[in-house]
Amino acid sequence: MKIKYIFSITLSFFLISVSSYAKSGKFDFHTGWSFKPDIVQISDNHMIGSGKALGATFNDKGEGFLHNGEGACVVSFEVKDGKGENKGYCTWSDSDGDHIFTSFIGDTVQGTNTITGGTGKYTGITGNGPWVCKNFANGASSCKQSLSYKLP
Repeated sequence: MKIKYIFSITLSFFLISVSSYAKSGKFDFHTGWSFKPDIVQISDNHMIGSGKALGATFNDKGEGFLHNGEGACVVSFEVKDGKGENKGYCTWSDSDGDHIFTSFIGDTVQGTNTITGGTGKYTGITGNGPWVCKNFANGASSCKQSLSYKLP
């Protein structure tokens, strides 16, 4: 009887924590990135490249989706005559270790994330949203993202 009681309490806490997020909505988060690109200089005004961006992510509310987590992205880009295109894939985690996966496209400072999947409490998540970044001379950047989402 005691084991059944403990199991019921444990299951209740698990279900409460899993269902604590709304089935749909929007959340805003920001990320500080470190990015070291590999660049191929084609001409004075044309380059292509790729690299890996690593960063820390914080939900703007100080809790919730992707708060106190990591971000990791694989990036490819082209800049020609001062105009750039940027695309790639990211994995975002929260402090529980659950992940949201995205693909992205944009220019060198803004674009769109598309949610491609998730793990744990984010399993089955879909959605998308904009991102805007400020790049710094040392290779770091600061980005603000918003994602509108649906959970099954």
